[in-house]
Amino acid sequence: MSTDKQNKTQEAQQKNHDKHQKRQQKVKESVDAKVAAAQTEQGIFQVITGNGKGKSTSGFGTVARCVGHGMNAAVAQFIKGMWECGERNLLEKAGVPFSVMKTGFTWETQNRETDTKAAQDTWQQAKLWLADESIDLVLLDELTYMVTYEYIDLDDVISAIENRPKMQSVIITGRAAHRRLTELADTVSEVRNVKHAFEAGIKAQKGFDF
Repeated sequence: MSTDKQNKTQEAQQKNHDKHQKRQQKVKESVDAKVAAAQTEQGIFQVITGNGKGKSTSGFGTVARCVGHGMNAAVAQFIKGMWECGERNLLEKAGVPFSVMKTGFTWETQNRETDTKAAQDTWQQAKLWLADESIDLVLLDELTYMVTYEYIDLDDVISAIENRPKMQSVIITGRAAHRRLTELADTVSEVRNVKHAFEAGIKAQKGFDF
């Protein structure tokens, strides 16, 4: 390559470098400004909803993060109580208390009275955690279904969340989260389904799906 071509190539590379640096500097300034503005210290209420896979997995990931920092978490688990749960197997060994609705999937039990009682029993324990300042994070896994089926009163859920200790965080997972829950939440994540192995006839796998 001639010296002239080499110079032009170097000039082009320098221009690209300068453009990239300017873009990243703007990004940094924007991020720094947001960090500087975010000075309120309080627990966070997050709703993880949508039709896609991974809502409970995300919630349990945050529980693991909390415990990893030496903090206290508790889990109220609705709907899936009859299934073996890898997260529960692990987290109980780490001292995380669980309250589990042990009737299993509601479409299998088909017993509203039994399901309502089981949901209420689990919810009453969850309410105790939501009033406990020593609990840093409460995961209400699949709670949205309990509200939809009217097994648990929505006003009672909202009241418990609004009146929880200031620094306590709460995560609710499940499809079709009620509008009042998403409006109250500080963070709302919607998991969108693009494709799912189950729809292709692939059986749920231990260690991956549960």
